[in-house]
Amino acid sequence: MPINKRLKIYRVLYPLAAIYGFVVRVRNLLYDRGWMTTNTFSAPVICVGNLTVGGTGKTPHTEYLIRLLKHSGRVLVVSRGYKRKNKQNLTATVQMTAEDIGDEPWQMKQKFKEVELKVCRRREIAIRESLQDRATAPDVVLLDDAYQYRKVTAGINVLLTNYHRLICFDRMLPAGRLREGLYGKERAQVVIVTKCPPDLSWEECEQVRECLHLRPHQSLFFTTQKYSDLRQVNGQRVIPLSELGGVPEVLLIAGIATPEILLNDFRKWNRRVRLLAYPDHHSFSETDQAEINRAFSTMKAGSLVVTTEKDMARLHLCRHLSEEVRQSLYVLPLEIEFLHQQHTEFNEIINAYVKSHQRNG
Repeated sequence: MPINKRLKIYRVLYPLAAIYGFVVRVRNLLYDRGWMTTNTFSAPVICVGNLTVGGTGKTPHTEYLIRLLKHSGRVLVVSRGYKRKNKQNLTATVQMTAEDIGDEPWQMKQKFKEVELKVCRRREIAIRESLQDRATAPDVVLLDDAYQYRKVTAGINVLLTNYHRLICFDRMLPAGRLREGLYGKERAQVVIVTKCPPDLSWEECEQVRECLHLRPHQSLFFTTQKYSDLRQVNGQRVIPLSELGGVPEVLLIAGIATPEILLNDFRKWNRRVRLLAYPDHHSFSETDQAEINRAFSTMKAGSLVVTTEKDMARLHLCRHLSEEVRQSLYVLPLEIEFLHQQHTEFNEIINAYVKSHQRNG
């Protein structure tokens, strides 16, 4: 069975995990019993989130939903704007930076300029503001990374779990990476196993289904990561992935939760790659930039610097990168792709919900 059961678990922290788990369980119970208030809205609301801290691919899945729904009406995306420096409630514009709205909202706004995107710690306030004017009110609301945000009730909860770290084998924080216990998966109508190998067989998918112990009403899907050709950041050049084998060396910069998956994927095109890994949502300091400059200066002529779309949100603000790094800097676009033609069923579930819950029927 290809599922990785050997997760990094800190057993010595089990007592702290038990305390944390108890507090979270009580909080969820208060919401489940109606003792803590939640908000419902006239527009359909879809939540994308997970039970773990990072590493499941929430942003590309939210982007998939934007592509699916933006032609059917006005879409509002609401995000907390994790690690942004500006703490105000903001409606994103293309001129704003990751420091204003966060790296993932910045990434989405650059791709979908026509879509309304709000960053707000209290998501219900952002939704209520957008719904005030019926002439411009959204036809559907997407909540990015809000599975634990119980103050808003979503009509569909899309729960993501990383194939390489399935929630059924994980443990509560801080011993593992679970934000809440496995009981939390009961709130999901749709569960997606992300970052799967592209050749994952249907038999292996069924093994994963058995491990997750889902309810009959919960739909299960499997997605893999799909990369596009490299795009030069400070120029117009595009390098097809098929031509990467001719590049002397590659410096891969990744401030994401699972850089090892990206590294393994990248080695399919070029094995002469060096990884500089940083924490998720990392802000690159002057010291970090000097490290990048030094690493690239030791590489052969014609080498490239490649980074993720999320990291580009912060790297493009850096002032201490060398001119050689800037001219050789490329971004690796990423989308998700459903396995076994499951996109048809998934799209039908989402479209049917939105159509039946729109304000005009």
